[in-house]
Amino acid sequence: MAAYRAIPQGYMTVGEVAKKMGVTVRTLQYYDREGLFCPSDVSEGGRRLYTDKDIIKLHQILSLKSLGFSIDEIKNRLTSIDTPDEVAAVLTEQSKAIQAQIEALTRSLHDIEALKTEVLKMQSVDFKKYADIIVNLQMRNENYWLIKYFDDNTLDDLRRRFDKESGLAFISRFNALRDRAVQYSNAGVAPESAQGQEFAKEFWQLITEFTGGDMSMLPQLMKMGKLDTDNAEWQEKMNVLNAFIGPALESYFNNSGMNPFEVKNG
Repeated sequence: MAAYRAIPQGYMTVGEVAKKMGVTVRTLQYYDREGLFCPSDVSEGGRRLYTDKDIIKLHQILSLKSLGFSIDEIKNRLTSIDTPDEVAAVLTEQSKAIQAQIEALTRSLHDIEALKTEVLKMQSVDFKKYADIIVNLQMRNENYWLIKYFDDNTLDDLRRRFDKESGLAFISRFNALRDRAVQYSNAGVAPESAQGQEFAKEFWQLITEFTGGDMSMLPQLMKMGKLDTDNAEWQEKMNVLNAFIGPALESYFNNSGMNPFEVKNG
């Protein structure tokens, strides 16, 4: 009777595997029913038997499961592990998946901390602005923190007119113009020069697009451009942009006979 119940050398029962890998027997039984993790053998008494090779496979399954993959997805990712190269390939794949998850979690942690910082700086509960900050963090807009300075009417207007794609495109164009202003300033380009006037034209077109032609937004935009913030890099670039764009726009308006505050909506 004892010999009948003995487990063959080199095999483990489902209970032993569960204990070794820190999972429940019920979990392993479920994986068996799903055809994901089946025993290498069955004893004469009907007990499921596993080998050390099965432990490697289970480790792969549990690793993928912890990364959020479904049972079907895990099935598609499981590969043969009969040679050292195949085992190494499996471990490499797991390593890549874990690294991707680490990067995603690190990004999520950064976004949570960034939002927390903005919430504390706002000193008020404004879930619409919180949502906008989250969206801009996901868009990888490095100027997400500026949102707290916009009033509700301006933000409502921007939500209507910009989606993720057009918003990112606008941000990219603004950053490019700002960086070009820094280059012009460093190169000694005069705001009244042909280059300076072409820059002023492009910048004003961008402002007009941003406001949708509503020049009542100009005072707030001018205020935004002169914010005193603790973002040193942004502050430095904006100081250069303001010093360059001020006289450039003044010359542009004089030459074109335009009064920006007389532009009508629509």
